[in-house]
Amino acid sequence: MSVTEIDKMAATALIDEEELRYARAQKREKIGKWVLPIIMLTLVIFAWDRVVVMNNIPHYILPRPGLVLETLIKDWPILWQSLLVTLKITLMALAVAVVGGVGLAVIFTQSRFLEMSFYPFAVILQVTPIVAIAPLIFIYIDNKIVALLTVAWIVAFFPILSNTTLGLNSVDHNLRDLYKIYGASRWQRLRYLQLPAALPYFLGGLRIAGGLSLIGAVVAEYVAGTGGMGSGLAFRILEASYRLNIPRMFAALLLIAGTGVSIFAVTSLLTHLLLRKWHESALKREG
Repeated sequence: MSVTEIDKMAATALIDEEELRYARAQKREKIGKWVLPIIMLTLVIFAWDRVVVMNNIPHYILPRPGLVLETLIKDWPILWQSLLVTLKITLMALAVAVVGGVGLAVIFTQSRFLEMSFYPFAVILQVTPIVAIAPLIFIYIDNKIVALLTVAWIVAFFPILSNTTLGLNSVDHNLRDLYKIYGASRWQRLRYLQLPAALPYFLGGLRIAGGLSLIGAVVAEYVAGTGGMGSGLAFRILEASYRLNIPRMFAALLLIAGTGVSIFAVTSLLTHLLLRKWHESALKREG
């Protein structure tokens, strides 16, 4: 066997070893991405339970995790109805924010004059604390659902508008010039060039707006403070605090957190499905 053949065999073995090492690292990463958060969450819950037991903390101050779970199961009919109310307001506000934000972003990119005229008002609406605006909205809007929806929409609207506007304005100038050279209309440039280029920016704004719409819905329910069958989870937290029913407060809070995580997971999955075949942020490369 010649020296050249030996060198080739050594190089091949080295490449195979590197590929095997990379495959093992990828497998560990995939497992760790799920296992490590579960381990940390388990440790936090265990520490919470031990702190309550060791310090003899009453359940009306800090309940044990088991009691929270028991309350969640026992009060599920009430909490489930409230969850549906909160989720309804959240999803409606997100839908209106998407339609309004994308539509206004398209108008802004078609008219620089309109963007300069109205974009500052969107910024002012975003930076003003929603807890300061919400009481005024409930004064001027009689319909409770519309008022709740308006408050949640204000919070979720700006990320969609700003991200989509940025994406529409971030098209490669060489491609833009190419479309002009071939005589493409504004509609053709928007449909085939600007909208696909803005999709990753829009999806990034959507993930942010999903969580903010839930926050807006909860804040709106706190401000409204009305009971009955149409009450959301925020009112259930207020009601439980008045009655010192702290386990129910934690159960409602757990549902709110779970809803937020679910919304983020769904929007992240949507981002992956829409971008995985062509955008750098979602492509998986070797090495």
